[in-house]
Order: sequence, then structure tokens, then C-alpha cells
Amino acid sequence: MRVLGVDPGLTRCGVGVVDGVAGRPLTMVGVGVVRTPADAELSHRLLAVEQGLEQWLDEHKPEFVAVERVFSQHNVSTVMGTAQASAVAMLCAARRGIPVALHTPSEVKAAVTGTGRADKAQVGAMVTRLLRLSAPPKPADAADALALAICHIWRAPAQNRLQQAVAQHTAARTPRATKGRTA
Repeated sequence: MRVLGVDPGLTRCGVGVVDGVAGRPLTMVGVGVVRTPADAELSHRLLAVEQGLEQWLDEHKPEFVAVERVFSQHNVSTVMGTAQASAVAMLCAARRGIPVALHTPSEVKAAVTGTGRADKAQVGAMVTRLLRLSAPPKPADAADALALAICHIWRAPAQNRLQQAVAQHTAARTPRATKGRTA
């Protein structure tokens, strides 16, 4: 499976593409950052993020897009920018019919390091080890994007089984219409 991980941000939007399946060695396909000038108008920054993500989607053709789920921080303007960049990533994927998965920061950290409280340096070190890189990707946004892709590759099979089980349970509990009966 090929996954594009997106660590959303307006100034630096981390992107990373990983190939692999759970239980097998993973391969980094590409990593980078879509940057926008902090002094540009918001609409132009969002357009630049969209154009950058579209280039990554065109070039790498992922099967899934994994985006960091926005969580509440103390700085409201930072949360807003992150949420807007996240929405752009989801829109780009949806436009192409690519499934999108949202993963929380602690979920990603736990998947790659074993603890949901890992710091950026620990995440970078584990991404480096898991992808057999010579050095941690810089900046941290790029490493975080790769960690999102890794998290999705490892967790998607279990999530899919859970979703199927829920769907089957719901279908079994839903009353079926009886042929020929009217209300």
C-alpha cells in the first residue's frame, strides 16, 4: 500500500510517502514540506498548500492519504491554520477519490515509538530507523508526515476489520422490510 502522510500547517505542511504493508519492511518514496510565506494572504497560502499537495498526489499516486487530526491547542490562530490546511489535504484527496484517514498525534507517536507521549526527537529517530534512513528527515514536519504514513500502514488492517465488524453488526440489527407488506 502507498500512503501519503500529511502533517498539516500553513507555514510548513509536511508531506511524506511510504510504501509497505503491516509486518514487512517499509520504504520511503518521498518526503518534503510545502511552504507558504507567513506574510501572504490566507487565501493565497491555502491555494499554495493545495497546489503543493496536488503535485505530490500527481507524482506519487498514493492509495490512501493519512492526515493528522487537529487537536485543541492554546494558540487559537495556530489551530485554525492547521485545521484549514488539514481541510485542504482532505479536499485534494476526496477530489481524486482517495480514502482519507485521520490519526491523532498520540496515536501516531504510539504507533512509531511505543508511547503516545514521545517527543519530536523520538519520533524522528524511530522514523529514521523504521525506514532505514541515514539521518532523520528535516524539518520535524517532514518526519511527522512519514510517521503518519507509517501509522496508517500499520493500523489500517485492524481499522478495516473493525469497520467491517461494526457494519455487519449494524446490518444484522436493522429490521428488514417484509416483501408484500405495506404500512
